[in-house]
Amino acid sequence: MQLTIGKEVAALKRMTIRELRGKYDEVFKEQNNANNEAWLVKRIAWRMQALAEGDLTERARQRAAGLAQDADIRLSPPKASGSVGETGQAVKVRIKTDHRVPLPGTILNRAYKGEDVHVKVLPEGFEFEGVVYPSLSAVALKITGSHCNGFLFFGLTGKGGKP
Repeated sequence: MQLTIGKEVAALKRMTIRELRGKYDEVFKEQNNANNEAWLVKRIAWRMQALAEGDLTERARQRAAGLAQDADIRLSPPKASGSVGETGQAVKVRIKTDHRVPLPGTILNRAYKGEDVHVKVLPEGFEFEGVVYPSLSAVALKITGSHCNGFLFFGLTGKGGKP
């Protein structure tokens, strides 16, 4: 039996979408308008194997139905990345999404009005002269005295923190 199924699956892979739909109609006794070749091949091969070697027992079907009924079904993916802490409670994990921000530990250097300015990138903010600021714009405001874009001020307008 196994050799025959293998040959049939190899033949399925050479069929066109229209031929696969016809084969699907034949083995499932119902029409399908799917255009996904890989999906059709997998479904037809599964059905052919089930017909040739036997399907699930009634007991197995009842058990699967019972498990599915008890399961909580997620209808949408989680909105934020998270982790479970030691207490079993969910812990939010902050993921830096701005590609312009260099990795923590990086020192940003810039000459401004004849002085060298050094800012250290932290996991949660930026350190300048011993003070932690929430954004590069806040650091640039401290340095210049007027609001400006921190990424432009430090030349971090390109991908990965490169101008």
